[in-house]
Amino acid sequence: MYMDLSVPINDRSAVYPGDPKTQIKQTEFLDNDGYQGHFVSLGTHVGTHMDAPAHMIANGKTLDQYPVERFVGRGVVIEVDGQYNLNDVKNANLRQGDIVLFHTGFDKKYYKPEYFETYPAIPEDVAHYLVEKKVSIVGVDTCSVDHGPFLTHKILLGGDVLIVENLTMPEELHGDIEVTALPIKLQLDAFPCRVIAKLSESAGGFFKTSPVSLSTKAEFQSSSVPYAS
Repeated sequence: MYMDLSVPINDRSAVYPGDPKTQIKQTEFLDNDGYQGHFVSLGTHVGTHMDAPAHMIANGKTLDQYPVERFVGRGVVIEVDGQYNLNDVKNANLRQGDIVLFHTGFDKKYYKPEYFETYPAIPEDVAHYLVEKKVSIVGVDTCSVDHGPFLTHKILLGGDVLIVENLTMPEELHGDIEVTALPIKLQLDAFPCRVIAKLSESAGGFFKTSPVSLSTKAEFQSSSVPYAS
């Protein structure tokens, strides 16, 4: 079973405060030209996107400098109950090369002001531990892994850990998974990427499991493909 963990990108896509809005303009039309074409202008950090070290590290690597092996790996889902806890991360039995996905549930607030204001931040001790474990990628269902002055960004990227932000994570995402996160091969600090999780038949539960009511699940499903109203 495969799950798409990426939010759609369109001209209504939510953007981080201060970032440019996405613009999409049709340039060719099927009726007149016999084909369709579009011009797209967007920031490198819109939607589900990947940060490379060059985002905040002087002379850091850009996305094109990574082998494709870095974009695929064992996925480890860790539930965040309000705030990050180092012990929960340590109990996840992380391995070198893992892709760690933190499930906060904050993606339900996509397109709401608080999505960019009150999201939980990965503390520095957790970031240092992730670098120590040599994980490959850290992904979050929030707009950022931290708040200014972005020390967690600098710890992770400085430790050669790639970052994926603005994930959407269904409640069914749990157990043994394989994650693929592929950005376009650009010589840039970041760019949107398509993130896919492959679930095994033996998928179990979160490392910290809590029952999900049908109403909560329905609310999530209605917001897991977020569009502005």
